[in-house]
Amino acid sequence: MIFLQSFKMLSRREDENYFNVKSPTFNPKSFATYHSSNYPFGLFRNRDLPVFQFDDITVFYGNNGSGKSTILNVIAEKLRLKRGAEYNRSDFFDDYVDLCRYKLALPIPGASEIITSDDVFDKVLDIRRINEGIDSKKTNLIEEYINERGGEEPNNLRGLDDFDRWKAAAEARSKNTTQSQYLRSRVMRNLQERSNGENALAFFIDSITDGALYLLDEPENSLSPSNQIQLKYFIEDCVHDHKCQFIISTHSPFLLSLRHAKIYDLDSFPVMVRRWTELEGVRTYFDFFSEHKNDFES
Repeated sequence: MIFLQSFKMLSRREDENYFNVKSPTFNPKSFATYHSSNYPFGLFRNRDLPVFQFDDITVFYGNNGSGKSTILNVIAEKLRLKRGAEYNRSDFFDDYVDLCRYKLALPIPGASEIITSDDVFDKVLDIRRINEGIDSKKTNLIEEYINERGGEEPNNLRGLDDFDRWKAAAEARSKNTTQSQYLRSRVMRNLQERSNGENALAFFIDSITDGALYLLDEPENSLSPSNQIQLKYFIEDCVHDHKCQFIISTHSPFLLSLRHAKIYDLDSFPVMVRRWTELEGVRTYFDFFSEHKNDFES
């Protein structure tokens, strides 16, 4: 399902002339004095970016600094997509976004959003904080279990607190209550049963719903190779069976192999569409493993 049909970043002339035509009295030297950066102006000035035409899955590929994350953030801001984590921007980011243009094939669904590696990282940290709290509570409950096993029943119950202590003591002294059963009955299940990578993969699965546009910024971060492959299959299923559209920035060879994906190579001059097997990063993996082929066969 295609919602966003095309997107046009600033041309070289628009980029170069913006500050000159913004005001008849504009002084570039004065501007430099008060603003350390005019990002994203200038970032793509010499790149000859095409008008991006989108398929069900479109991928922006490029090395660090190629601007693929910036393109996703510009698109997300222009379309007013939902987002979680903050992103790098300057005083002129909104000015740049205002000058960009896009064309829709269908209205953008309300569930559409941009999901960044920072969103995933924050979620994993949140789970870790929850787990630390659970582990701390477990430690306290173990001490409580040991103490209550040898303690006396409280006399003169004066309120709910005393009743709760009595009930806990009774549970701890029960012949049929082991330490693990005691903990299981009094503390929530630890989310740490899953690895960080598994929690990151689960975050994508939980966040993506049917029939929406999703921008994924380097989703491979925090994912092992096997989980990257699982994410690849999940994205393909979402497109084929659940009418989603994806625009992804990545240099993961596994995600670059997404079936029927249109890939824009931001490292090429001019920027052009390439097959995933033609990309420099993928060729680097291929050459490396070919060089060590005998190591796998020995």
